[in-house]
Formats: sequence, C-alpha cells, structure tokens
Amino acid sequence: MDDIREQLNRPLWIGIISFVVGLIIGLVVLGWWLWPVEWTDAAPSDLRPDSQETYLRMAIDSYTLNQDASVAQQRIAEIGENAPEILANIAADPQTQNSDSIQAFLLFTETEPTEEATPPPEEEPSFARRWLPWLCLITLLLAGALVAVFLLRNRSLGLSLPSSRKEAPPEAEYPEYTTTEAEPPLAQFMTTYQIGNDLFDDSFSIDSPAGEFLGECGVGISETIGVGEPKKVSAFEVWLFDKNDIQTVTTVLMSENAFADDATRQRLAAKGEPVQAEPSREMILETATLRLEARVVDMSYGTGALPPESFFDRITLELVAWPKV
Repeated sequence: MDDIREQLNRPLWIGIISFVVGLIIGLVVLGWWLWPVEWTDAAPSDLRPDSQETYLRMAIDSYTLNQDASVAQQRIAEIGENAPEILANIAADPQTQNSDSIQAFLLFTETEPTEEATPPPEEEPSFARRWLPWLCLITLLLAGALVAVFLLRNRSLGLSLPSSRKEAPPEAEYPEYTTTEAEPPLAQFMTTYQIGNDLFDDSFSIDSPAGEFLGECGVGISETIGVGEPKKVSAFEVWLFDKNDIQTVTTVLMSENAFADDATRQRLAAKGEPVQAEPSREMILETATLRLEARVVDMSYGTGALPPESFFDRITLELVAWPKV
C-alpha cells in the first residue's frame, strides 16, 4: 500500500492517470454519450448503395412525369461513379417501374452532362468533420509533450533531491550490530532520513527462514515543527506489526527540543512510548511473537531560525527483528 501511495505521488503517474481519465471523459462520456457527432446535409454520393438505388428510382419516376433532362443528368451526377452500375441493377430488376422509362434514363449515363446539368459544388465539410481529427492530433501531441516534461523533471529531481528510500550507508561507516543471541535475527534493515525527503516512510517485511510472512516494521514521520518547505521533522514513529497480534506497537523517537517540551511529549505519547533520539540509543518493541531492536546509528540536527536541536537534518536507524522467546 505504501509503495502504491508513493507511486501516485509522482508527477509522471499523475499526468498519465489524468490523461487517461480525461480521454475517457472527453471521448466516451462527452463525445459518444452527451454530445455525439450528428451528420447532416449528406450528399447522395455519401448514401449506402441501397439508398442510392432508391434515390435513382425516384429520379426515374420524376423524369417520367416531368421529362426534364437537365434535372435527370444532375441527379445521376450526384450519385457519382456508381451511377451506371446502380442503373444497370435497376434495369435488371425494374420492379414497379416502366422499362421504357428506365431505358430512356440510361441514355443520360452515356452522354456528357450539359452546362445546365453540372452538379452543384460540394458543400464544405462541417466543423466537426474538418477540425475533429486535428484536435485529436493536437491533444495527443500535448499529452506526449507533458509525459516528456515529467520524465525530464523526474530525472533532474532524482539528481538533485534525495529519493524517498535511501540505500543503506556503507557498512564501514557504522559499527556492526552486535548481539548475544545464539541464532541470527529474522531480518535486519538500515534506513536513513535526510532533510527534504518529505515523504519519508520506510517499511520492511519480516519473514521466517522458510519464507512465511510474520509481520512488518518501519519508520515514518510523526511530527514536524515550523512552516515552509522542506518539512522540519521533530519526531519519527518506529513501529512493529505482528500478524499474530491485534495491535501495532509504536515508539516515538523525538528530537531533544521536542522531548523537553511537556506538551509535545504528552501529545505524542498517545501514539507510542516517547524516546529522545541520541546516537547509539536502542529501543525494544515487542509483540506477541516478535521483538524489534531499533538503534540510532547516526544523527545530526538542522540549523536555522527554529530552536536548536528541534529538528533532524539526518538520522540513520538500524532495525533488527527477532522471534520472541
């Protein structure tokens, strides 16, 4: 769940999801449902073949009554290049029409139309037919440009800002964890917070040697001080979840200034046991079947207008999980 939340906070995924949602709303909801495209003033050449045949049969009936050659030639021209074939089908199946009228009408297909019978110029396409393909193309180009901008932005941010998950510092920088336990721990993790990482929330799975899921542990931001960005973190939550226990055990790791303030300490005590952060400080969290040993490997406070030792500039924690005996 935390990984999904972290992905959704990235501008690239927000842009992609927004584009897909906008495409669905614009194309399906608005374009096909609320305001579908309606074609009007279609020419005879745009009709289906069966409708074109009906149109020519009516033209033959009109010619039989009016004997207007120019109008007959115009109506044949309006059908286009399919007119001779359709007239041949009509001649083969005259139905209720007079064969002589059909044959007389066929003669107009063998002569060039007079100037009077010249078909009218084609009407200009409607706004939707003319501009809809261009609007779709522009939308796709803008979406591609936005995706490219987000990719470049994420790449530049990745070079300048710390990521939400820090790699463990080299082992040589910190003393190795020592224990009196005879067996190795179930799991051992190292996590580091650096100021500017406002989404810091690391979690780790605890599994048995056989691969069975036993629980989870992690560290996240609990309290901040002051205003503005980046956030000034004054307390962290170190937590342990046991699948065989009904509650999650939490310890609140506080800065020296926050721990010294009675009101702040009492308020954060509702989340878990308050502990002042100090180098090499160890904390024990126990559930029904798990025990977590958390240790402050390294830490430093930030400086500025806020009170001294009130917020963290950097802190590295080591989490070691054991089966509870």
